Amino acid sequence: MIEAPALGILNHLLGQSAWARARLAPFAGRQACFVMPPLRLAFAVAADGLFQPAAADAESDVTVTLPADSPLKALHGMNGVMAAAHVVGNAEFATELSFVLRNLRWDAEEDLSRLVGDIAAHRLVGAASAFVDWQKRGAENLARNLSEYLSEEAGVLTPSRELAQMRDDLEDLERRLTALAVRVGRLS
Repeated sequence: MIEAPALGILNHLLGQSAWARARLAPFAGRQACFVMPPLRLAFAVAADGLFQPAAADAESDVTVTLPADSPLKALHGMNGVMAAAHVVGNAEFATELSFVLRNLRWDAEEDLSRLVGDIAAHRLVGAASAFVDWQKRGAENLARNLSEYLSEEAGVLTPSRELAQMRDDLEDLERRLTALAVRVGRLS
């Protein structure tokens, strides 16, 4: 059910990335399966480095099982998703597939240029990028200000400098207790 759209999107990204197709081409004919219950995506690498639907009766060379929270982790980047994945199968193929999927990027400007032209696409993508950066900075500032308010003004959170001092005090206490235990052991 999800295979056709998912493979279409992946092949579109691969179509924009000759380097990725070149890295996958040596694995032509290999089968891979990504499982994130209840979803399953099985595909094979074609000779040109693109993906095609896997043969129904074929066994996967690599099976990647993703945790249920993968979509949330994907918001922070594919590295977090791939780190939480459980991989079984051919290590060389899995490594190359992981590298390609982590580094695939959508060239939105290229796609947009077909609709509105090169100059307009460049300006639209630049404006969208600036807007996203502005939103990210705003969210970071809000989080920092909220944290400062909750720790300094409202007293709900313990300030980080106090936590660091407490950690240092606990480490010092642990060292002293260890030294005391050694002395008591000598007296016995």
